[in-house]
Amino acid sequence: MYNDKESFITFTERDGFDKNQKLKCKLYPYSEEGYSLLELCCYYGAIDCFKFLITKFDSEITEKCLELSFLGRNQEIMSECLKHQEPDEECMKYAIISHNIDFVTFLMNEYNIDIDLYWCGLYNNLESFLVCLNQTDDITKCFVYSPIFNIPSFLEYFLSHGENVKQQDEYGKTALHIAAMKNSKENAEILISHGANINEKDKYEKTALHIATYNNSKETAEVLILHGANINENNKNGEIALHIAAMNNSKETAELLISHGANINEKDEYGETVLHNAVHYNSKETAELLILHGANINENNKNGEIALHIAAMNNSKETAELLILHGANINEKDEYGETVLHNAVHYNSKETAEVLILHGANINEKYQDGKTALRIAAKKNSKEIVEFLISHGANINEKYQDGNTALHIAAMKNSKEIVELLISHGANINEQDQYGKTALHIAAMKNSKEIAELLISHGANINEQDQYGETALHIATYYNSKETAELLISHSTKK
Repeated sequence: MYNDKESFITFTERDGFDKNQKLKCKLYPYSEEGYSLLELCCYYGAIDCFKFLITKFDSEITEKCLELSFLGRNQEIMSECLKHQEPDEECMKYAIISHNIDFVTFLMNEYNIDIDLYWCGLYNNLESFLVCLNQTDDITKCFVYSPIFNIPSFLEYFLSHGENVKQQDEYGKTALHIAAMKNSKENAEILISHGANINEKDKYEKTALHIATYNNSKETAEVLILHGANINENNKNGEIALHIAAMNNSKETAELLISHGANINEKDEYGETVLHNAVHYNSKETAELLILHGANINENNKNGEIALHIAAMNNSKETAELLILHGANINEKDEYGETVLHNAVHYNSKETAEVLILHGANINEKYQDGKTALRIAAKKNSKEIVEFLISHGANINEKYQDGNTALHIAAMKNSKEIVELLISHGANINEQDQYGKTALHIAAMKNSKEIAELLISHGANINEQDQYGETALHIATYYNSKETAELLISHSTKK
């Protein structure tokens, strides 16, 4: 960061120094894999450290090195990177962000990379926008994006020179879409007064109202509605503006839309209502508003899920309580037969599972091939949930379609803590599945020596045979489970 070469050299001489290490930090542009030391030298413009890494470790100059050099603004680093990499659109983006007009014009003139007008607006780089306007023939695109700076006189300049107010960019966006995005109320009014089509859709079938709602541009949304925007227009995904307000927990915008006739129970292409959306994104305040205005709490989506299923998936305890308070069906099943409780346990949503049980969820309800919440919890190794389910009456020895009990499942998953817990609450250790196998057979198959030991210490029958006449020792031998086989032999000898 400070281009302190001496300190950096000392850092590289420490024991365990990894020249290929990657670093992550929220301060850097997002990168899934992180950044190399050389890339960070480019980001910070640390020329001396940059040269040292190349000389000492022959560090590779990557595409990211070049891109980040436009943020670091060190021309010597940039020149070196340009010898190894070709600039791309990301370089232009960073040049715009850094507000270095020389970098922007260099990329445009030398490498024919377009100036991205969206990034100019987002980072308030009017100078780069004007360079694009002066040096390209794409005046139409400049007009479409002119509201992004929220300068009405700038927009009026284009209109006074005859630009068509209905003009669209390559994504189908009009100037009104851009005004809606930036909450440029005055610009929106100017465009509407010049004949802008309020209900024009972009390539994703979004209207200006969809975009205003997505960006929480309430004032502009109000202008659009007052001038006749279709409140219940669907986008490509079948969503109306109210779906989007719910997604963003934009309660005030949602109120505005509802007061002007938005359909609260409108479904998108997945059959999800606005309430489903609100719960998906944990938008509790908006969910509350929707319920108060008559949203159907038990409406199913295409998977047969009600909003409460989704609250359970997301462990949205407070939202779940709100839905239950207003009549959500706790034992509702989706198209696979899963109840809300099954969902909560699947997603390890302990707090929501507790709420459901305390409000009367059927703890032993089965789905598909006889699975219960306890079986799911055992399979997920969710000790706290297993404990809670048992304490509220879950049937420990319940058999599923395959004849397995929760104990079989826990042994299969090598979940020693769960096995211990089930045994302490009275699980039948010698219960057999449809093939006659006990939990000990399973432990032998998985070479789970500790679980086998635990089962034996609580009375598991070492010589129990399955339907093929095989004991746990036969199974251990077949699966080459040496440690478990030795354990079984040692206990057979004692007898």
